[in-house]
Amino acid sequence: MASRFREKYEKEIKPALAKELSIENVMAIPKLEKIVVNMGLGEATQNVKIMDPLVADLAAITGQKPVTTKAKKSIAAFKVREGMPIGAMVTLRGDAMYEFLDRLVSIALPRVRDFRGVSSKSFDGRGNYTLGLRDQLIFAEIDYAKVDKIKGMNVTIVTTAQDDNGARALLRGFGMPFRQGA
Repeated sequence: MASRFREKYEKEIKPALAKELSIENVMAIPKLEKIVVNMGLGEATQNVKIMDPLVADLAAITGQKPVTTKAKKSIAAFKVREGMPIGAMVTLRGDAMYEFLDRLVSIALPRVRDFRGVSSKSFDGRGNYTLGLRDQLIFAEIDYAKVDKIKGMNVTIVTTAQDDNGARALLRGFGMPFRQGA
């Protein structure tokens, strides 16, 4: 069974994008390529044990086992040695990606305190969008009682759009709540 957002893309968003961006070639219509969820854990340099619950949280949020990212270089000022675990990330593709975007837009973002929409300036010029989340508690999968440390994460949505306008139109079609007037 295909996800709700994938069907919405095929039936509604794709034809609307072709019309809005005046694209004749079906293959040139922007689509989602992948979503990368990244959690940096700088404090893990002192205590490696704090990685485990945060990696478990990331796995619960995305439904996929995270990859532990390791330091590429030693930096004495930050007490970091080469090869030390300093973060975790998950790359979502296919149905898992559409499911995550669905949960992000319809459940998680409305739960953010004092939410006025996401910035429309967070595009990188090549059609990719990065969103910073302050805490992991906005996701319904996280058990509030088990969280001992609040940790933020970056969500990067990679699209096949050539420019920011195509990516913005694509994400708006999925219901991404962009901030008005900013």
